Amino acid sequence: MEDTMRGITRIIILNWCSNHMLFFFVLCSFFCTCIHCYARDTITINTFLLDGGGEGGDTLISEGENFELGFFTPNGSSSVRRRYIGIWYYNLSPRTVVWVANRDNPLEESGGAFGISEDGNLKVLDRNGRPYWGTSLETTSNSSALHRTLKLMNNGNLIVIDEQDQEENKKKTKILWESFANPTDTFLPGMKMHQGLALTSWRSNIDPAPGNYSFERDQEDSSNDNNNDQYMIWKRSIRYWKSSVTGKVVGTGEMSLAISYFLSNFTEKISQDYNNTVPFLTSSLYSNTRLVMTYWGQLLYLKMDSEKTWSNVWVEPRDRCSVFNACGNFGSCNSKYDAMCKCLPGFRPNSVESWDSRDFSGGCSRKTNVCGEDAKSDTFLRLKMMKVGNPDAQFKAKNEEECKAECLNNCQCYAYSYEGDETGSSDGGGDAVCWIWSEDLNNLEEDYENGCDLNVRVAFSDIESTRKSCGTCGTNIIPYPLSRGANCGDPMYLSFHCNDSTGQLDFETPGGAFPVISIDQDKREFVIHIEDIHNCEGQTSRDNNKLLLLKDSSPFHLTGTCYADPRTFTSAAPMKHGVELELSWDPPPEPICSTMLDCMDWPNSSCNTTSDGKRRCLCNTNYFWDGMKLNCTNGNQSYQTDKNLSLTQIMEITFTIVIAIILLSSTFIYIYLKKRRQANTQEIRAYAQKNTGLSRYDSEKYVRDLIESGRFKEENSQAIDIPHFHLESVLDATNNFAIANKLGQGGFGPVYKGKFPGGQEIAVKRLSSCSGQGLEEFKNEVLLIAKLQHRNLVRLLGYCLEGDEKMLIYEYMPNRSLDGFIFGKRLNKI
Repeated sequence: MEDTMRGITRIIILNWCSNHMLFFFVLCSFFCTCIHCYARDTITINTFLLDGGGEGGDTLISEGENFELGFFTPNGSSSVRRRYIGIWYYNLSPRTVVWVANRDNPLEESGGAFGISEDGNLKVLDRNGRPYWGTSLETTSNSSALHRTLKLMNNGNLIVIDEQDQEENKKKTKILWESFANPTDTFLPGMKMHQGLALTSWRSNIDPAPGNYSFERDQEDSSNDNNNDQYMIWKRSIRYWKSSVTGKVVGTGEMSLAISYFLSNFTEKISQDYNNTVPFLTSSLYSNTRLVMTYWGQLLYLKMDSEKTWSNVWVEPRDRCSVFNACGNFGSCNSKYDAMCKCLPGFRPNSVESWDSRDFSGGCSRKTNVCGEDAKSDTFLRLKMMKVGNPDAQFKAKNEEECKAECLNNCQCYAYSYEGDETGSSDGGGDAVCWIWSEDLNNLEEDYENGCDLNVRVAFSDIESTRKSCGTCGTNIIPYPLSRGANCGDPMYLSFHCNDSTGQLDFETPGGAFPVISIDQDKREFVIHIEDIHNCEGQTSRDNNKLLLLKDSSPFHLTGTCYADPRTFTSAAPMKHGVELELSWDPPPEPICSTMLDCMDWPNSSCNTTSDGKRRCLCNTNYFWDGMKLNCTNGNQSYQTDKNLSLTQIMEITFTIVIAIILLSSTFIYIYLKKRRQANTQEIRAYAQKNTGLSRYDSEKYVRDLIESGRFKEENSQAIDIPHFHLESVLDATNNFAIANKLGQGGFGPVYKGKFPGGQEIAVKRLSSCSGQGLEEFKNEVLLIAKLQHRNLVRLLGYCLEGDEKMLIYEYMPNRSLDGFIFGKRLNKI
């Protein structure tokens, strides 16, 4: 009865507070808080937490003051109206939220409420009582819901419990719902990552809505009890990261056994002698730790130190190559370099366009199919320190030769790795094992610490070492003319060294040895890695001697700029530990030879002595050496010589041709415009001399019709059929408007006398720009003259309209105007 009355009172107060929130919120909050202040970590049915906005409002605090529950706005959010109910670490700044209830549906304003409603379910309500989030708990009767209590545990778990009275005053407690079974993005000690449980990232650091990344147990391994430590990160529907199988072969990702122990809620059996940076011997060592699925796609294991600062202990995927199959099948990854992916020797990109645009997900495919009729046509590409996807099978082998033979005789075997017996036993006992891969290789990563020796099956013709090629070194194939020894390549290009124990290829210069990242035979380019960043700043091809100390006679040239080395996973915090330089090499001359056998790899050539005393594979008659194609061709000699031009020479020739074309085009255009102008001037002068009364009458009639139609515009001036005189011809006729030729001054400007070539005299009325007479006045005067045709009236010979100049050209009247004859004497008398 007491609980019922408290609930009724609570509802009345809530309704009254919601209607008078603006005026009485402080009083309501104080009174409501006092009702449940007897239990700061617990509330009962119909007892709600109220949101006071900002940092105000009711909260629950766990008994040990580790966690707090209440309404909040995400740190850094500019929208203070978005309110969520959540759990965070108590009295920790900045606020660290570990669980959010209404992450999909925030309240649009403060004044909300959270608690157990009459039907026994948790609900988030706005000030008008509309639900924004809730649970789906069933109740058998109204009385059963009255025994439900919401409690915030000291481990951060929010639980709904049902306490039923039993015989002999005993109470039976049952957990009906818990936040640990409904997590958001955080995993806390006490939780268990069972099948079906998932951590889903926030959308951003200020938006707790479900984001793009989720972490969960691997569904494919759910039926296998031996694979309880298999986990997966999904980027929507795409596999983004996958943990590896524990074993001697390094798989796709390393899930620390300490993390697995943490995710199993400390139930998984762990070997006590396992050496790991994260302590795992007892569950107490995991206090103040959490595992978070971040919105940028990394899974972080964090621990709070004595100063209440979070430190990162473990992270996956830790770099770009840790992403699931980052370079696709048969693509090798190295996160130290800008272009992190490349195809293995004997393979090529499935999509060259995507590969060039840095989309490596399509992977690579074989240049030549393997396992033909003759098994001897296949060989193995030996790669050191490799990380690779999980193997498909394994068996005990006496030695590596047996392991190799087993794979070579099995067409379904694409690669193998032999792990020898650490005891040194020669009978194949102990821990010796042969790993077999029967599917396309994925998640390949080179230069991986504690990586395995991987042998990939390829066609012998794709990686064989001949006079043309020096074969492979690790994941790089060394094409002709590049050389790493006296038995292959061209001696002039002997600048490479292969470390057979690590598979690292170095480019050796007087300035030092630099690791080779990749080699592009088609472009005749390769990329090297250097540690000294400052020497690379501002480098150009002319500055290469400062960095590499290359001689002027060297066939190698620095052609590319310095690239940053993004070793960190996120672009927000780049750490440059080195730079990359791109170099090219000149096309080689004819190959060096000692006997005719040395020229067998160069068709249509013979071993002969050259003028410098060296023996080379010179092309036979009618054949010419092509340093770009590296063979003898029967094309035109001058064409072949042109193809041997360097890139710099080609650019210089192209630039010269372009400049010559521009100069010639400019000259032709200038001559054409000048002749056209002269022709127009002559045409105008001829027209002026030929100006008859009939043509004038026709022109004036056209002007009259044009103006009366309303279609006369300034841009139509060129369409008037009255002769249009260029300004240049008017200036010539008036001697540049000389004062001596000035006849008088009118209201709209002066009138000048002029004479056209041929002797025709004219009078030019020059409209002043400041006279106020514009285009309308100009039109009116033309209209007047066009309408009033009389033998005693002056005739309009033409006009000039250029820029601000508006001029009318009339007949010159040597006896002055008619008014002079009519009124002249009278005016003199007056």
